[in-house]
Amino acid sequence: MLGNWLKTTILMAAIMALFGVIGAMIGGQQGMILALAFGGAMNFFSYWFSDKMVLRMYNAQEVDETSSPYLYGIVRELAERAGLPMPRVYIIDEAQPNAFATGRNPEHAAVAATRGILQMLSQRELRGVMAHELTHVKHRDILISTISATMAGAISALANFALFFGGRDSEGRRSNPILGLLVALLAPLAAALIQMAISRAREFEADRGGAEVSGDPNALADALTKIDAYARGIPMASAEAHPETAQMMIMNPLSGSGIQNLFSTHPSTEERVARLRAMA
Repeated sequence: MLGNWLKTTILMAAIMALFGVIGAMIGGQQGMILALAFGGAMNFFSYWFSDKMVLRMYNAQEVDETSSPYLYGIVRELAERAGLPMPRVYIIDEAQPNAFATGRNPEHAAVAATRGILQMLSQRELRGVMAHELTHVKHRDILISTISATMAGAISALANFALFFGGRDSEGRRSNPILGLLVALLAPLAAALIQMAISRAREFEADRGGAEVSGDPNALADALTKIDAYARGIPMASAEAHPETAQMMIMNPLSGSGIQNLFSTHPSTEERVARLRAMA
């Protein structure tokens, strides 16, 4: 557990440092300060409104104990076990089996599941998946992933600005064009790699925590095996339209998920399952 948290902290520091470097390249010390202020404003907006934006992207429909007693009952039982406030519960009308959590903190959280995952998994397996998502809420992973995604997007925007308009140092002199070109091209790639590494670290922690909350590591392992087998062949239109949200899902929902290792938002299913089996 400590190892993944330490890795996340180091990666978050790296993406902040990269943001500052881009700002400094564009406008020296003042540029760095302005870039960090810009990133802070974007994070503030994302922190408060990202949950509403994502749920709207997926056309998620809120349910309650009357409209969906099965899913709502599972989430309520697990939230009590985890010591969390009851989150809002949503269903997404998609055939691909998947789920995610969102919200700025445990008091304003939401969990969503697709109709495909409700139909495919047994009650025991669905408990494992929902426990995984509630662990994201408990660990405030939503805040971490929102910040990393926002910063990565802002770095790309700043790098594009630097590429087309050039940069200046604190004394107003134009920076080295070759260096500027390299930074502008490589910084967005580095930011994306860092963001993906953060996402993978948080998924391992959510698997571990979810197994503890549900009390059944094998249930989540079985669910991940099923989801991995079916999700690849069932496209998820909402996710394809909004690929930036892929890191939120319990399994990468994009059809082009063959890219592995450094370029994956999720650890390999085989490694996740192996860790869960070892817990059992």
